[in-house]
Order: sequence, then C-alpha cells, then structure tokens
Amino acid sequence: MSSSLELSGPTLAPANGAPAKKLVILLHGYGSDGQDLIGLGQYWANAFPHVGFYSPNAPHRCGMNPMGYEWFPLNVERIGADYTRGAESAYPTVRDYVLARTEEAGLKLGDVVLAGFSQGAMMALYTGLRFETPLAGILAFSGKMVDVENAADAIKSKPPVCLVHGEVDDVVPIAGSVEAASALEAQGLDVRLKKCPGTGHGISMDGLEFAAEFLSKQLS
Repeated sequence: MSSSLELSGPTLAPANGAPAKKLVILLHGYGSDGQDLIGLGQYWANAFPHVGFYSPNAPHRCGMNPMGYEWFPLNVERIGADYTRGAESAYPTVRDYVLARTEEAGLKLGDVVLAGFSQGAMMALYTGLRFETPLAGILAFSGKMVDVENAADAIKSKPPVCLVHGEVDDVVPIAGSVEAASALEAQGLDVRLKKCPGTGHGISMDGLEFAAEFLSKQLS
C-alpha cells in the first residue's frame, strides 16, 4: 500500500467558539486548492455552529495547473483506468488525514462528514466507503464512483450518502452520480441524489440547500 503524505490547508473553528462536536472535511477538485472549498464551511458555519471545517490542499501540485493541486494525476487518454489507480494511490493520505483530524478533536468517525467536489468527490466516495466504522455521511458534488463495478467488495461500511450534480455538467457527466446512486442503493445504503437543472460543473444554490438538509440530519 502507498504511504500517506501529511496534508495541510485552511480550517474553520466552530462558530460557537466551543470545541468541535462534529467535523466536515472538504476535498477540493482537480487543479484547485483548500481555499476554494473552505468557502462552503463559511457558508454553513452559522447553521452548524458546533461543527469544525477542514479543507486540505491535495498532496501534489497539479500537472495541468501548477497554481493548484491534484489528488491524483489525470491522463486524458486513459481516463477510466487512471481514476481507479489514482484514487487507490491517494487513498492512504486521505484516510490518514480523516483519522488524524477525528482523533485530534477527540471525536469518532460517526461524527464526521467527508465531502468533496469533482475529483475530491471521487476521493470522498472512495475513502469514505472503506472505513470499517461508518462516517456520519458522505457528500459528493459533481463526482462519480471510480470503481463502481467493484462496489460490493469496496464497501466496508454503509454511511448515508448525498450526491449533488448539475444536469448539464460536461466535465464529469451526471451519469457518474446516477450510476453511483444505483450501485450504492443496491448495496443497501441510504442515498439521496439531487439533479440540478441548468447547472454545469459547479455547485448551484439548489444543490447547496439540498446538501444543507442532508448535513442538518447527519450532524445533529
């Protein structure tokens, strides 16, 4: 198994000033950075004043955008194979980051929602389903399950999953979330899927509201 790398990035302490009772860990998309998704934490902070938000930078500088980071490299010629191999190589780093932040806060995996956008959503699904103790939830914006055909073997626990996807996403087509929803439901997981009309590769207001409903249930 690949060794893991230490991640760092922006964090947001609970708005109520007390120690965090729950955590949301946000994994950014390909070529972006932690600063991009900590904005979701700022947006949700007042609604969830007991939650600490973490948005680490991915471990590698991005091959196509040296200003940003990547969880794994993308080879556009051989995209499918690269996703699974790439997610597998990044997995120990994401897993260890989640475990370290949880332990540091004196919490359990059942107090943590692992969320992500695009490549980060792929990593949230890949990593979150492999914990033997279920997370409080997995929230995936504009993502897919990279190893969907292997779902039965990959899933070690069954946290609730929320999938949010723009209907006109031409970067990661919505079929990725639809396919993930069917595969996860077939394995007995509680899955919520929100299709956002007119939205491309991004997070729309209706998607954010749907995600906030999911969070309020999982983080209460």
